[in-house]
Amino acid sequence: MFDTVLVANRGEIAVRVIRTLRSLGVRSVAVFSDADADARHVREADTAVRIGPAPASESYLSAERLLEAAARTGAQAVHPGYGFLAENAGFARACAAAGLVFIGPPADAISLMGDKIRAKETVKAAGVPVVPGSSGSGLTDAELADAAREIGMPVLLKPSAGGGGKGMRLVREPSLLSDEIAAARREARASFGDDTLLVERWIDRPRHIELQVLADGHGNVVHLGERECSLQRRHQKIIEEAPSVLLDEATRAAMGEAAVQAARSCGYEGAGTVEFIVPGSDPSTYFFMEMNTRLQVEHPVTELVTGLDLVEWQLRVAAGEQLPFAQDEIRLTGHAVEARICAEDPSRGFLPSGGTVLRLHEPQGDGVRTDSGLTEGTEVGSLYDPMLSKVIAYGPDRATALRKLRAALARTVTLGVPTNAGFLRRLLAHPAVVAGELDTGLVEREAEGLVSTDVPEEVYEAAAAVRLDALRPRGEGWTDPFSVPSGWRLGGEPKPVVFHLRVQDPVAYLPRGTHTVTDDDVRVTLDGVRHTFHRAADWVGRDGDAWHVRDHDPVAASLTRAARSGADSLTAPMPGTVTVVKVAVGDEVSVGQSLLVVEAMKMEHVISAPHAGTVTELDVVPGTTVAMDQVLAVIAPQETQVLHEPQETQEAHEPQKEVAE
Repeated sequence: MFDTVLVANRGEIAVRVIRTLRSLGVRSVAVFSDADADARHVREADTAVRIGPAPASESYLSAERLLEAAARTGAQAVHPGYGFLAENAGFARACAAAGLVFIGPPADAISLMGDKIRAKETVKAAGVPVVPGSSGSGLTDAELADAAREIGMPVLLKPSAGGGGKGMRLVREPSLLSDEIAAARREARASFGDDTLLVERWIDRPRHIELQVLADGHGNVVHLGERECSLQRRHQKIIEEAPSVLLDEATRAAMGEAAVQAARSCGYEGAGTVEFIVPGSDPSTYFFMEMNTRLQVEHPVTELVTGLDLVEWQLRVAAGEQLPFAQDEIRLTGHAVEARICAEDPSRGFLPSGGTVLRLHEPQGDGVRTDSGLTEGTEVGSLYDPMLSKVIAYGPDRATALRKLRAALARTVTLGVPTNAGFLRRLLAHPAVVAGELDTGLVEREAEGLVSTDVPEEVYEAAAAVRLDALRPRGEGWTDPFSVPSGWRLGGEPKPVVFHLRVQDPVAYLPRGTHTVTDDDVRVTLDGVRHTFHRAADWVGRDGDAWHVRDHDPVAASLTRAARSGADSLTAPMPGTVTVVKVAVGDEVSVGQSLLVVEAMKMEHVISAPHAGTVTELDVVPGTTVAMDQVLAVIAPQETQVLHEPQETQEAHEPQKEVAE
């Protein structure tokens, strides 16, 4: 076994790998960018090395800096985690050239399976069924479009390099092929540095089943059962479980053997995943999609049902050990389900979010495990992947595992950064999910009904309670009645205390319940029902949901509206970086015209004109870092004359009217 291993990654996966290294008595080396100088993985490692500034291209994606860090710390091996350089054949070769063991498959296997076109051809030759699609590499836009029409709509555009759903586009109409091919190429180039695409037949209501394989350097290959990964949004997995309720023992054995043959076909070593797409109506029919030549995000569910530590076996295989178990010795016991906690706001269309983690609670124990890279005070920015943590539950059967996971998500607290925890908890209670009637389109079809858009009154009550508590006089002795937030007035009836608050729309809220406020919690009773919230600064949360309740100034809002006199402000939908600016001040624009592009956490968001008009303000240039809701530009409607000075309008004199609306 190695003495020292460098972990060439960050966040929850780096923490996860370090945990196994510690259990084996192996010294761990973390690496960090300037953005991660105080990150959890840095704190938990035995030593850590700065590898560059915040952008991944200058730090985590720099093979040269990673190898230099390994040399400085005496590392004998490098664990790449997943993402970044985990499936980069060039990095694997560079490690070997530097005398380091790359804890992953051989570079040739990475290269072969990393090219989805070559991968399909290779496994097909080994007798593994593949999805019908285009053939050949380097197809032009026109050739891709022709192949799509020949296959028949709908089709799926996929980058040949990379994975994780990045750059994938489902196209149902031939007229959209040109735009979608261009968008897929752009995202693939940004994510993987390679815009080569292939096109495959889309299978309606498919299920996504993947097989975990483990291979050593002595010719032994086994599979560790399957994972069901059909619950996805925008082709990104959000819930995974093992085993799948879809497969019977005969189908499991057949798919497992196909996965083993796929691994053998490329000379695989280490832990990897062979992914299949399965028609829900006929699970005995399955097609190879791709092979991920690395550890998967969802590996914990396999660990829980097999009792194996996959990171440990990655290390042992890389150190030259032989697998001590055969296929017939692998047993799947119980059921495990995983939920991915991401920095995204379901109420805003699942756009990436960000902020500072002000309050954190992550459940552990009694069949629940949380893999996380978070601590209180962690700054979640827009430079890296939005996944923050994973909550995994295990039980003797599926119903127990689902119940435990829903309860664990209700106990998960991440105040300061909007997450999808509450959405996932509701998804896991959906009748189709409970029944195991899954497909890759279920989440998209049902998302609207699972997103909490209305703000419950008790949220405003809790926020008002915090503000009332802050206003109460502290100390003993005589209290000035004017300092008590009771609405008391000299010679008149008490005037109710009204707070102007904003979660989504501004509200003038009059507290009417009873309250108990502590540093960590708020308990409010409304209409005989007690509600308990976690709190931190202007955040309150419960059951996995969280709300940022801000004070609202109706006078300032009215003056701003009067100054712009009907012009629309285009604001950043998420914290990120402006990558494209297509207009200038004074330009005439048409409704729906693309004006700017904001990128965050590997996601592009196009800002379009809400109506025809003139660009009167433009506050950003390419490269500008923006906060959520920051004004990017202002578009004056064609029929509106923009007033550059505040005017004395009725609206400006009646700010309460706006709040009441």
